[in-house]
Amino acid sequence: MGLEIGQTVPDFTLPASNGEQVSLRDYKGKKVVIYFYPKNMTPGCTDEACGFRDAHEELQAEGAVVLGISPDPLKSHSKFIEKYGLPFLLLSDEEHRVSELFGVWQLKKMYGREYEGIVRSTFLVDGEGRLAKAWSKVKVAGHVEEVLSAVRS
Repeated sequence: MGLEIGQTVPDFTLPASNGEQVSLRDYKGKKVVIYFYPKNMTPGCTDEACGFRDAHEELQAEGAVVLGISPDPLKSHSKFIEKYGLPFLLLSDEEHRVSELFGVWQLKKMYGREYEGIVRSTFLVDGEGRLAKAWSKVKVAGHVEEVLSAVRS
């Protein structure tokens, strides 16, 4: 991981699915759940996104905002949001600048092939902009419940 618990999370700006440029500083005073995922429309990423969708009201009630980040282009994000009714912004990190900043752009292996990509990870940023909790190499099952529990505490 590139960041330590308690450390101020560096500000970043990325294009968002609402057509705007979104910065972390836009959410000062709120808890921010930032989840990095490899690719729109894939089974694990869809399950994770739908989990955050289903918990969205509860997360909002706790004063938290959800931001999903992947290297997919905005057009792909729009289709993903529309197909699954996602109520939160997806940010496009096509050049993986922010993924590298968070230490989630890593060498991966699948079927004996090595490639670089996002390692599914989630970060909880507190209202002062500090890292409150981090989850690396996330397994989708039960993950949203863990995040919700951390947001509540």
